[in-house]
Amino acid sequence: MRRLVYGSSGGGARWSLVALFLALVFALAAVAAGCGGDDESASGDTGASATDTGGGGGGACDRPIWVLLPDSATSPRWESDDRPYFDKAFSDAGVEHTIVNAEGDAATQQSQAEQAIAADAAVIVLTSNDTGSGGAIIDLAKEADVQVIEYDRFNTGSSGGAAYVSFDNVQVGATMAEVLEPAIEALGKKPANVVELNGGEEDNNAFLFKDGYDAVVQKHVKDGSWKLVADQFVPGWGANGEGQGIMEQILTDANNKVDAVFAANDNLAQQAINALEAAGVGPIPLSGQDASAAGIQNILLGNQTMTVYKPLQAEAETAVQAALALCSGQDPSAVEPDFAGSLSEGTVGLLDMQTLGIKAADGKPADSPTGDGVVPYLALTPIAVTVDNIADTVIADKFRTIKEICTGDTADTDFCKENS
Repeated sequence: MRRLVYGSSGGGARWSLVALFLALVFALAAVAAGCGGDDESASGDTGASATDTGGGGGGACDRPIWVLLPDSATSPRWESDDRPYFDKAFSDAGVEHTIVNAEGDAATQQSQAEQAIAADAAVIVLTSNDTGSGGAIIDLAKEADVQVIEYDRFNTGSSGGAAYVSFDNVQVGATMAEVLEPAIEALGKKPANVVELNGGEEDNNAFLFKDGYDAVVQKHVKDGSWKLVADQFVPGWGANGEGQGIMEQILTDANNKVDAVFAANDNLAQQAINALEAAGVGPIPLSGQDASAAGIQNILLGNQTMTVYKPLQAEAETAVQAALALCSGQDPSAVEPDFAGSLSEGTVGLLDMQTLGIKAADGKPADSPTGDGVVPYLALTPIAVTVDNIADTVIADKFRTIKEICTGDTADTDFCKENS
């Protein structure tokens, strides 16, 4: 660093030049600050919007972070919930970020990953379309020294990301069973004819959800109180209505003698409801997941018994904290997010997070968060929602609103009349 010498020959001239130089630097900095932030851009010709929030701050994270979402068909959550939660959390942190959606096209998502790498992304938060293409993206990013957080969907058979952020997916299925089991037993049918309408086999979560509710189903099958009349995975989570056709065939094969359905999410629950109503069956005990507006409406209308509420804001905020930790060279599995400011007191009391481990090879739970081939798994607790606690969970959290739920026939339900 050059020293300034006061009172020496020519000192006044030197100080004037330095002052002019500093003034110019500050002026340029002010111009640069006025040019940054809050750009809206499109991700090439994919039709998916991207949000770039400049800030250059974010503490030690001074590189962009990209979020790759899978589609808007398998569940409305990706666009209606996850996108705005990610956008707000990264914006609040002052970190440049881009959010894109592949709209169900694996090749598009690969291209988006390549764009992220070319843009010098520090971290990619990835929800893949399928495990194969997701694994390829993870490997591609790691070769380019870009960290990957696997978000909500785990990619089996890959080398594994730096962390996996999701809910305890086996517990999601177990939560369905906790509510449906007494409802099925209350029917008094021996055996009760039960259907498992699972998610897509391309998504490892579908197997974990099934593990959760199948443990209860098999217990009753063994003691003869239940009969598993159908156990089917639905390609693409029924994005194109495949679940309804499968359910219709199940009803035909069973002569309409179906007493309960473990549907792996609200989208599949709706397709099951469509098939049941067309066959003149039901309402019957029926599960769901995602606490979608349609799922909550079906519960209020008596067509669906429950849904699994996964506070997506908490999931997204956990992923953001993990991404920021990675960007600044810290351990993502050590994050301890505080949800008190974003969720209601009642839900925060029900929510917990554990750091588990998941095996990269097969997506099965590991004995510890560390070890060869093990990815740290930040697992949040799912919450069962029934007609009795809608107000205290999804409404209290502003995850759903009375306005969006109390429409059409649902507006005539007691809940909507009392709360509108």
